[in-house]
Amino acid sequence: MFKHFLFSIFLILISNVQASNKDKILENLQNTKNLNFDFEQNINGKVEIGNCTIQYPKKIFCKYQKNNKILVSNGKSLVIKTLTSFYRYPLNKTSLNLILDKNFLIQKIENLKEKKLGETFINFEIVEEENEINIFFDNENFDLVGWQTKDIYQNVNVTYLSSIKKNHKVDKDLFKLPAQN
Repeated sequence: MFKHFLFSIFLILISNVQASNKDKILENLQNTKNLNFDFEQNINGKVEIGNCTIQYPKKIFCKYQKNNKILVSNGKSLVIKTLTSFYRYPLNKTSLNLILDKNFLIQKIENLKEKKLGETFINFEIVEEENEINIFFDNENFDLVGWQTKDIYQNVNVTYLSSIKKNHKVDKDLFKLPAQN
């Protein structure tokens, strides 16, 4: 009886140690309310850098280092504003609609096979309607570290995240859409 008890404890410990990377990513996503990070974005060879805050679900504020460019979503609309331009899109017509929806990501990842990219990254490929999204997670702390999308014009957009901070207090006014000049 005692041997059976010890064997059962051993099996439980082994199964906990061997929790899959996918399970750890899903748990990490589930426990993330918001993210703040620096980013490097490459769209067809044009590189931009800046800082973003994501508040789940579907809110984002990004300030780019050049051109006073900002990108803001209030969960319904997406605005990209610079000194000389102003674009407003329905969020649900962009791939960010899916990337900013952690419940969607969790649901998709649960049913996808992970791909390990070397020792550094874990990748999941999501194809949803006209959107192709590759989501990347860190292989050690299981944080979201980037994504790659292809837009309707077949432009490839690769975004890398760094200096990631999770679950900090976020000013709700950050996600108010800017007015057009």
